[in-house]
Amino acid sequence: MSKLKINDLHVAVKEKEILKGLTIEFSTDETVALLGPNGNGKSTLLQTIMGNPNYEVVSGSIYYDDKDVLKLTTDERSKLGIFLGMQYPSEVPGVNNSDFLKAALNAHREKPVSLFEFYKLLNNAYQEMHIPFEMSTRNLNEGFSGGEKKKNEILQMLVLNPDLVMLDEIDSGLDVDAIQVVASTIKKEQANRGFLIVSHYAKLYELINIDKVYVLVNGKVAKTGDKSLIKKIDQEGYEWLKDEGIEFPNEEKMNTTSIGTCATKEVLKGK
Repeated sequence: MSKLKINDLHVAVKEKEILKGLTIEFSTDETVALLGPNGNGKSTLLQTIMGNPNYEVVSGSIYYDDKDVLKLTTDERSKLGIFLGMQYPSEVPGVNNSDFLKAALNAHREKPVSLFEFYKLLNNAYQEMHIPFEMSTRNLNEGFSGGEKKKNEILQMLVLNPDLVMLDEIDSGLDVDAIQVVASTIKKEQANRGFLIVSHYAKLYELINIDKVYVLVNGKVAKTGDKSLIKKIDQEGYEWLKDEGIEFPNEEKMNTTSIGTCATKEVLKGK
């Protein structure tokens, strides 16, 4: 069992500070739900942990066991056992999906995987995700629907077998059946690894086990709790947090009717 410790983390995007002293801690035998109104730092946190160069760490620390994550490159973080299922998976023309998965898997191993072992692993993953195996011959995410891209992210998780899985709105763009498949896979894998999950919908959280809930407001943890906190926010929004003295800096972005989403894409686009 490994432990992720984030202490007093400050992160900026294009000189605009998004995370403003965030501190959290959890182990890889736990599943954590990350909630908060739009633009308050959820996606920023996941991208920073994974090492996206668009996110500048101003101060603070991220440790995975005794490893200083901020000193590691993105591929080193991946080899350490950290995985990010992205909100917007990129299309990569000219790169075969199975070739990509084999190269990624071999990068995590001392000895290259045998063809038989890889085929068996890949076939099992495609069956688990209810994806036609023929899609393994297509270019990575090229021409995939939004739902196919998200299911392909979970498939990558199954192949790479990381210890810590971060999922950024992995359920967006999925129909009801696909959400059931993704949730079922996550629930099955919760015994083997830790999850840090950002979701736009309470439905995904209802279908899996949740150990901790962190609510981010203004780049900090404003509230912690158990799964009941998700239900309360889904039913009442975030308005009630004001009564506890929590200030919301961006009232126009605050979602008062659902658990909401988080993105810094407006900042990244220069807005």
